[in-house]
This record gives sequence, structure tokens and C-alpha cells, in this order.
Amino acid sequence: MISTDDTCVVEGRRFHRPVKSNLSVTHKHIALTKFSVRKLISEEHSFSLDTETTSRCSERVLKGEVRDTLAKAHKENATTAENRRGTFLGGSKTENFIRKTKKRMAVWDLSVTVEELGVEAPPLSISVTSDLHIGGVILKIAEMTQIKMDWSDHALWWEQKQQWLLRPAWTLDKCGIHADARLTFIPQHKPLRVGLPNGAVVRLRACFSGPLFHSIIGICRILNIRHPEELSLLRPVEEKKKKKDKETQEQVYDLTEVPLTVGNISSLQNGMPVHFAISPETEAAYKMLSVSQPPPAPETIAKMYRPASVVDKAHIHSRWLDSSRSLMQQGIQENDKLSLRFKYYNFHELEPKYDAVRLTQLYEQARWALLLEDIDCTEEEMMLFAALQYHINKVSQSEPQAMMTCPAMDDLESALQSLEVKMEGESSSMDMLETMTAPELHDYLKIFRPKRLTLKGYKQYWFSFKDTSISYFKSKEESIGEPIQKMDLKGCEVAGDVNVAGQKFCIKLLIPSPEGMNEVYLRCENEQQYSRWMAACRLASKGKNLADSSFTSEVENIQNFLTMQRTNPGTTSAQADDNINTHSLVSPRYQKKYKTKQLTPRILESYQNVAQLSLTDGIQKFLQIWQALPDFGVSYFVVRFKGSRKDEVLGIANNRLIRIDLGVGDVVKTWRYNNMRQWNVNWDIRQVAIEFDGNVNIAFSCVTADCKIVHEYIGGYIFMSTRAREQSDTLNEEMFHKLTGGHEAL
Repeated sequence: MISTDDTCVVEGRRFHRPVKSNLSVTHKHIALTKFSVRKLISEEHSFSLDTETTSRCSERVLKGEVRDTLAKAHKENATTAENRRGTFLGGSKTENFIRKTKKRMAVWDLSVTVEELGVEAPPLSISVTSDLHIGGVILKIAEMTQIKMDWSDHALWWEQKQQWLLRPAWTLDKCGIHADARLTFIPQHKPLRVGLPNGAVVRLRACFSGPLFHSIIGICRILNIRHPEELSLLRPVEEKKKKKDKETQEQVYDLTEVPLTVGNISSLQNGMPVHFAISPETEAAYKMLSVSQPPPAPETIAKMYRPASVVDKAHIHSRWLDSSRSLMQQGIQENDKLSLRFKYYNFHELEPKYDAVRLTQLYEQARWALLLEDIDCTEEEMMLFAALQYHINKVSQSEPQAMMTCPAMDDLESALQSLEVKMEGESSSMDMLETMTAPELHDYLKIFRPKRLTLKGYKQYWFSFKDTSISYFKSKEESIGEPIQKMDLKGCEVAGDVNVAGQKFCIKLLIPSPEGMNEVYLRCENEQQYSRWMAACRLASKGKNLADSSFTSEVENIQNFLTMQRTNPGTTSAQADDNINTHSLVSPRYQKKYKTKQLTPRILESYQNVAQLSLTDGIQKFLQIWQALPDFGVSYFVVRFKGSRKDEVLGIANNRLIRIDLGVGDVVKTWRYNNMRQWNVNWDIRQVAIEFDGNVNIAFSCVTADCKIVHEYIGGYIFMSTRAREQSDTLNEEMFHKLTGGHEAL
């Protein structure tokens, strides 16, 4: 019933119209008093209004019947309801209030699978709102499961987006999670099978949620390997399997119970880390890690993958995982098998006292690279490598390595080291006058240039080595005048071609030029001459002259290497070991070339030169000769250079980039990192562009691997070059990610 006087009737009640109201009244409009508005709205919406708001509400004219209008307001969309409330509140806080109110009212179900409930258990349906944070979701999951356990290592994994939700303070709305999201509540650390360089497999708990680089740090901390930045994980190459072969169960060393340590690893008196002394099984695992394994059977070597060409090597290097993404993001699941290898061939501070595992695994990786012909070497070098392997295996079985530590010896060594640094600082001023004038080399050598028709063989000239350049003249008397040619060796490739028995001492130089690489051979008369000139060429390729302090040590290393290659026919072998397994000591190339009866005496002859070495010295000597090989530390990738119509090979080493002709295998060009000004990647077209000094620009796209792997290699080697001795204990993870992460860098 509606009246036109100063009163109105609502549900049989009569209310006075406000005196100050000037509203026009029709048959469909009513005016509400403060009391009626407060009563009806509080009944319908379950909240009370203050006096000021009620006064404003009383001045509103609502269409139709009051209860019908309020009921419709409940069914209207959120925008209409919020606008009405915003009108009541007014001011600048209206929009925030509307947004918060909307989120409180938007309740929906989130599907979460909990791993601890079992595979067949249905997902949990959790009622959430968009403003609920990730930590709140985890709390609800823990309450609904009613499982009393430590959930601190668990986190949410978003299956569709392939990403972890590791920020507990972020809301579901900020993460972009809606009702169709499928989440999984799983542990961040899971068991992973890791294949080591020595062929053994360990099972340990690895981090599946953080970047791979962080996971590598944790794995190396468990295995007691220093400088984890030098290693990485890659997908293993499938081994050859024949129909007749029976599936053999591989031995796996279980280290899942080993606790995850933080910081530096403490050691017991016998040198074994504390976390390996928890059981006999873990102690056996540490012995496997720190002591060289017996030579494998020939059948085992035959089953393993052996690259037949540079393209095969390039496919192996395309299997490296991305250091910036987690294991889960790269499709790695629990108990999958990955290979742990030294990725960057720039080894920092190899100290036998602290690096028992690191030295052993590095030796095993070098040994398998030679046996599987991943790196080439000469015949005499192969015999020397075989003799060192035989010696190391023999000493490892008879006298296991025990790295004894003594606090008093540690203090003595640190004192001697500081004294050495002090003496070097005092002697530097005395040697300053001597180093102001760099020494020179002068001698008669023979030269051969295969790409020039003017020289059909070796011809003798008078050579002069000054700074980083080689000049040669027709004779010593004419050395006062202009040389026939002057060659700058900075940035060149240096390789030795030596046969001690045949008195062949050659130095192969690949000198960069605008047209490509000039190939030059220098032939020396004896070992002493070869040692000096070879050391000078190596230093010059790195931009150093003969005044460098490492020249003397380089000459000594080369002379020791030649001494070990020298055989002594007059001396009989200490023992004629007819049971020597030559097939496990030399590569298949030499197994086909020589019979066992021919290989055995040659290996034993070389063994006489290394038989007096200790186990540690033998391993270090093996690594030293391995690092002196021409192809040491080169990772290959098939690329297409900008402007070229054919595929080529890009070799990435620890100090240079190498452009190699795919068809012939010759080195076309070499670029040094120290001449690099900048490099970048166009992630849209997947192209790497590098700028060098002298306005030299190159660009290429990768064929056999993702350009992210190449970018990571270049940035990783630059990061390795920034490490200093005083900063060896701390690892700058942020800098590593900036140099290797690309667009995903932190």
C-alpha cells in the first residue's frame, strides 16, 4: 500500500517521511528511513552500516518493492553490486574495497595431487580464493592429508606451465593460477642416478626445483668434488646392444641416506669426509670415487658408444642440460639416469690433498676420451698413455691412496706459502731490470709450408724469436737486414709432431690471417732445441713473451715428456707381464694396427720411464700430457655461419673459438676470447653474434644443438677466466647465471 502524504507503509508498517527530503513520489517509488534501511540491508546482506552511511542510504530511491530489489541485487553480477556499495562508501577507497570484496566472494576449487597419498589416490579438491597465497594452499594441503610429517622440502609443481611455485607469499592471482590448473605437491629433492666418469653409477638425492647449476653444487658437495662450476649433467648416449647380449644389472652405489651438507666439507683423520663414514656401504662408495677403477674388459669397451666423426662428437655435446632451468623443467623424472662430466676444461687449483675424488674422476674422463677416440694422439703418445694407465692401475691395487691430514702440517704449508709470496714480492724489484728486456731465441731451423708451391720440402733458414713473433733469414749473416718473412704467433694454434725413436721433432703452427689459417711446419734438430722453441711458441700463442716466468717450467715439462717417450732397449723389463690387457690400455685404432705380442713390449718399455712415479704423480703426469694434446678441451658443434651456404664445425675451447671445415677437417679461422668485445644471442631467430677487436664480426646459427648451449659454453669459459686464487673458496653464482643464463638470467 502506497500513500502520497508524509508517511509510507511497508509490510503493514507506517513510517514517517524525512522532513528534509524533496524527492518526488510516484506509485513505484518509496523513501526509506534510517531505521528501515539499516534493518532491511542488515537482514539481506548480513552487515551493519554506520550512521553516516545510513543517512546516505535513506536518501536513495529504490525502484519496486524493497525486498524484491534487494533480492535482485544479490543475483546481479559482481560489478553492479560493487558499484552500489561504492556509492555508499564514496571516496578514493571504493575501487580497493570492491576488488577485495570480489576476491573474498570468488571461492573455487583447486585440484592438487599429493604424492604421499599414493598413485591411485584421487586429487584433493581445495576451496580457495584468488587472494590466497601459496603458503596458505600448502597449509590447507597439510591439514587435509592429516599426515604427520616434515613438509618443509615439499613444494607445488604446476604441470601445464612446467614451473615450480616456490614463492609462498605470492597469491594464486599473481601466479596466474585458475580453476583449470593441475598442481602436484611433491618433494623438491628426489633420488637421481648419476653416471660418473669412471663408469660407476651412484644414486643420490638431487634438487629438482632449483636451477641445474644449484643442483650440480649439491651433487658435488655430496661427492666431495671441489669447484662444481667445472662440471655439468648431460643425457647419456645409448650404448650398443646386441641380441645375444644378456641384460646385466648395473651396480649402483646408494648415497640417498647421505645428508645434504652445507658449506665446506669437514674430513676425518684418514681423509674421508664425515658424511661418508655413516656405513660400510658409503665407505665403499668413497673408495670407488677416490681410487682408480681396474681396466674394463674389452667387451665393455666394445659396447660403448665411440664417435666416428666430428659430427658424432657434435651430437654428444648437444646433450648438455640447461644450467638455468631445473631438472623437472627439462623433463627429468625421479630415478632417471644422467651423466656427470667435466664440461669446462679449465681446471682451477688441482691439489691432491683436497682433490682426491676430483683428480681421480678427471683422470677417468681423460682415459675414456683416449680409449673411445674422442681425442686424437700420436702412436708414441698412445704408448705412453698406456704405460701410465698400467702403472696407475698397478699402484692403486697394491697401495690404496690415503690422504692423511695433519693440522700441524696444514699450518706449516700455509706459513711456507705466505713466505713464498713474500719472497716473490721482494725479488720482483730485483728482477725488474732483467725482465725489461725480453730474451730472444736464435738458431737454424727447417721450415715447410705445404700450401705454398715455392717450398716443396723442408729448407733450412736462420730463425729469430722475439716477443711473440718469428722471423727467418737466409743465413745468420743476413739477420741484420730485413727478414724473408715475419710471423706473429699471437692467437695461433700450436701442436707437436714428435717421434723420439725416429728423431723427429716438428712444430705445427696454424697462424691466423685475413684469408684464413696459414699452415707452417718447423723442424728442430734435437730435443733441447725442440723444447725451447716449442715452449716459446706456446707462450706466444697466448700473447706472452720469453720473459714470462712460466717459460722455464714449460721447457722442463716438454723435456720430461720427451724423456718418458724415450725407450731403453738395452735395459730389460723388470717383469715380463704376459697378462697385461693391452685392449684396455690403447684405443681400437692401435688394436687393429698391432697384435698383442707387439703392443706388450712397447708398453712395458714406456713403463720403465714412469715406474718410479707415485700414484698421485702418475695421475698428474697423465693429465698434464692429456692437456698438452692439440685437440684437448675442444667441444664441437655443427653451425651455419651467416652468409655461408654450407654447414661448418665450431670448436669451443677454454681460450678460443675455432672454425673448422666440415668436409676436410682443416682449421679455417681462430678467434681468442681475450680479443672478444661482446657477444649476444637473437633468441627469436636463434642466432649467436660475436664482435671481436678490429671490427671483426661473426654470426652463426646452430644445427646440432640449441644456441643456448653454445652461449652457455662461451659465458662459462669467460666466468672461469675471472676466478682468482684468493677467491677460490667462494663461488659467485649470480655472476655465473648472468654470463650463461641469457634471457633467463637472474
